[in-house]
Amino acid sequence: MKRSKKVTIGIIIFFIIVATVIGGRTAMGIYFKKKFGKRPPPGVVVEIVSEKEFSQTIESYCTALSSKTTSFKIKKSDLLEPIKLQKKVKKGGVIAKLQNKTITAPFTGRIGTRGISSSILGTDSIIVTLDDANRILCDLQIPEVFAAVLKKGLKVNAKFLAYKNKSYDGIIVSHASRIDAQTRSILARAQINNENLEILPGSLLDIEVFYNDNEALSVADTSIIFEDEKKFVYKILDNNKIQKTEVVTGIRKDGNLQILEGLNADDRIVKEGLSRLSEGMLVRPIVK
Repeated sequence: MKRSKKVTIGIIIFFIIVATVIGGRTAMGIYFKKKFGKRPPPGVVVEIVSEKEFSQTIESYCTALSSKTTSFKIKKSDLLEPIKLQKKVKKGGVIAKLQNKTITAPFTGRIGTRGISSSILGTDSIIVTLDDANRILCDLQIPEVFAAVLKKGLKVNAKFLAYKNKSYDGIIVSHASRIDAQTRSILARAQINNENLEILPGSLLDIEVFYNDNEALSVADTSIIFEDEKKFVYKILDNNKIQKTEVVTGIRKDGNLQILEGLNADDRIVKEGLSRLSEGMLVRPIVK
């Protein structure tokens, strides 16, 4: 075979190899682009903007008082039978049977005893109490700055340390007509529901008094993006693209923020999954 013919065949084979490699790489590129090039839009948890009840609060504390209470000093030697402590008695029910008389309940309540030392009363005497604790009374010292909003009928929420995850509802039933010059506060009395008798008279209660109740647009606080002094949310448009929207917020309550400006009722916003998002992205809404 002539040398020139060998060179020609070699060049042809070389170009065939190069074309094969280029074609293979191109085909593989197209394959991987089809398979991995278009990632599905990220899924985000969506919240529908709606109205919720908001209110401002005054925080205080107080000592629980029975709505009615009375006590009896009894000589142990006069008892005909043991007193049933912690027993609930109705009005007119027997508290104690003595040799010369029977003590009856002037109102419905629970029988107890006052822990007074025998050195004070004498070894033969005890103090028996009767408490009506279905409704607890609670005297609060409210700072004078809240004088303009304090009024009868305001809602109250009470918490008792023995039941940390439970709260008790109540209302303000009265308040003083003047400010205490020593404490710069107004005395207010709250009445708290205690149907299960869980709050014991003498307990220390944490109190929240609610005022300025109103209905307002609300979003979860997890949906807020903070940038310097401004706040934003990602609003989901009809085509499932997101738009960064500035909002003005008000009161925070139970993990929700009051929206004063920037959104309308029934707007869709991103509630969770903010870190991987940017303006104009396409998202896959997930409604919980």
